[in-house]
Amino acid sequence: MANCVYDLEALKKAGFSLPKYDREAMRAKTKENPFWIHFGAGNIFRAFQANVVQNLLNDGSLDRGLIVAEGFDYEIVEKMNRPQDEYSILVTLKADGNVAKTLVGSVAESCILDSERPQEFERLQEIFRKDSLQMVSFTITEKGYSLVDGKGQMLPAVVADFANGPQKPASYIGKVASLLYTRYEAGQKPIAMVSMDNCSHNGDKLYAAIEAFAKAWSDNGLVDAGFLGYVNDKTKVSFPWSMIDKITPRPDASVEEILKADGIPNLQPVVTSKNTYVAPFVNAEECEYLVIEDWFPNGRPELEKGGLMFTDRETVDKVEKMKVCTCLNPLHTALAVFGCVLGYEKISEEMKDAELKKLVETIGYVEGLPVVVNPGVLDPKKFIDTVLNVRIPNPFMPDTPQRIATDTSQKLAIRFGETIKAYVATGRNVADLKLIPMVFAGWLRYLMAIDDAGNSFTLSPDPLLETVCPYVSEFKLGYTGEVESKIKPVLSNAKIFGVDLYEVGMADLVCTYFKEMLAGEGAVRATLKKYLA
Repeated sequence: MANCVYDLEALKKAGFSLPKYDREAMRAKTKENPFWIHFGAGNIFRAFQANVVQNLLNDGSLDRGLIVAEGFDYEIVEKMNRPQDEYSILVTLKADGNVAKTLVGSVAESCILDSERPQEFERLQEIFRKDSLQMVSFTITEKGYSLVDGKGQMLPAVVADFANGPQKPASYIGKVASLLYTRYEAGQKPIAMVSMDNCSHNGDKLYAAIEAFAKAWSDNGLVDAGFLGYVNDKTKVSFPWSMIDKITPRPDASVEEILKADGIPNLQPVVTSKNTYVAPFVNAEECEYLVIEDWFPNGRPELEKGGLMFTDRETVDKVEKMKVCTCLNPLHTALAVFGCVLGYEKISEEMKDAELKKLVETIGYVEGLPVVVNPGVLDPKKFIDTVLNVRIPNPFMPDTPQRIATDTSQKLAIRFGETIKAYVATGRNVADLKLIPMVFAGWLRYLMAIDDAGNSFTLSPDPLLETVCPYVSEFKLGYTGEVESKIKPVLSNAKIFGVDLYEVGMADLVCTYFKEMLAGEGAVRATLKKYLA
């Protein structure tokens, strides 16, 4: 069905970048000899990996595209990918106000990871048998690799799959492990299994999940005895680490209006029965980073021509720590906490706030940067420069402090605690850290669910709310009573902050800031002004 969805001439006149290759020839070659299949047909894939491959197809570096598979919400494929003939519109929202519009056609076909549908699963098995397949990648979120529920209990589908074997698995990773077993049976063919999810040491999480299935099936005599060895043979199956960074919020109504003005038909988003919000377009920032451990047993194309960075595991680890512990995530969390308390609804607007701008600049450049290990492939200062001058202030990125404040209790230990630990480990004076403690105090003030004007607001989801909120429940604006004894159990909790704030000598300063923020309406703003003027 060539060009059956969009009027390419009309798109060209509207300023769209179009595929510059013979799409039908690309699709035929990809289906016959696929080199890359990606699991997770969400926004990050459509905005990043698919666009990288499109650029390489456009310049002739590749003659084959991607295959995408969806294993969580099949309706994404049924109601979006296939009706759109695998096309997707990428709208890149640039900080200078310009908008770049691209029709991405690099996806050759979409698959459904459902072992209950023989035709769908057999096509995936066919792909996994191909000699040409070099990479299987994933953006399925961190919880996608977990075999247990929130209480640590094995998921029922996993228990059943362990007992029943690879023929008709029900769990996500069980189905992937079954496909890998198909590749093993086809001649123990080499493959790279590449997690591209935004979580620490992601390759290890994927390996642990796959290896658990291989071991259970082997122990239960449900697979050939050599399968476990195949999964553990580093010359046959690899699980590289990677670091990915690109902000892709859910499709925004303002972007839909831009496309409507261009005369693009059928832009209506679909909300699936699993509550996935998906549209024919995806909006994203222009900045993107994907650093991958260069461990590909079956080789790989020169994807570095598309901007991906290949390096060793140690460097990937350094890049991840640089981003998560200093150069991006802590700054986002600081803005999220104070943004909620000060009534902001867009992260970008906070960068127009003199105190908040100085807060994150000081945390990044003054407090964090001195203990960052430079990974080499990315310069930490330049990374922060881009975050603070291009990425966060981008007014076209519809990101909110409320979204970023989700699960803050799970983030503080990594995003700030690692810097504190680095100060201790290198003999630096922890007392030089003035604004990281202010974020901690700001978080305690946030937990009161009262903004700086005295209005109540809804806290973002966080698994520790029921644990920590009672410690601040007695505090009201204007409170002048005892503070420290009431919050000491929180400040001494190393699981929350990564360190015991009393042991490192930071608790008193957190208490001082928190008391000042309790003084009354406007006290949070007054505290920020006092220390950041």
